[in-house]
Amino acid sequence: MKNSIMKLLLAITISFFAISHANAENMKKLGSMDVHYMAIGSTFFTPEIAKVYGITRSRYNGLINISVLDNTKAGHPAKSVSISGKAKNNLGQFKALEFTEVKEGDAIYYLAQIKYGNEETMHFTLSINDGKEQQILKFSQKFYVD
Repeated sequence: MKNSIMKLLLAITISFFAISHANAENMKKLGSMDVHYMAIGSTFFTPEIAKVYGITRSRYNGLINISVLDNTKAGHPAKSVSISGKAKNNLGQFKALEFTEVKEGDAIYYLAQIKYGNEETMHFTLSINDGKEQQILKFSQKFYVD
C-alpha cells in the first residue's frame, strides 16, 4: 500500500512539475515515437519519493525523465523502449547515462541521474530503440545549484 502511494506521489510530482514549468518539459516526434523529456534538479523531489525510486537528492544531482508514446496507435499508449546515451558539458567532458525503467499502471518512465555544477549546461544525446526503429534525441539543459 505504501509503495503504491509513493508511486502515485511521484506521478503527481512529475505531472505538477511539468505543468508548472512548461519550459522544463518538452516533446519531440521521432518516427512512430512521441518522446517527452525533462531534466530537473533532484531536490524538486521529496526525500520520500527519492528514496522509493533510488534518486540521490543533492544540489548537484539532476534527474532525466523520458517517456515514449506510440503515435501510431489510438490514445498514444506508452511504449517500452531501450534507451542509452551520454551528456556533454561545454568543456567537452562526457558523462554516460544509465536509465532505469519505471512502470506505473499504463505509464512507463525512464529515469537517469547526472551530476552537474552551478550554471552548467549539459547537451544530451540519447539513442531510443523500440525494436523496430532507432531514433536519436538531442537536447540541452542548463542546471542551477539551489
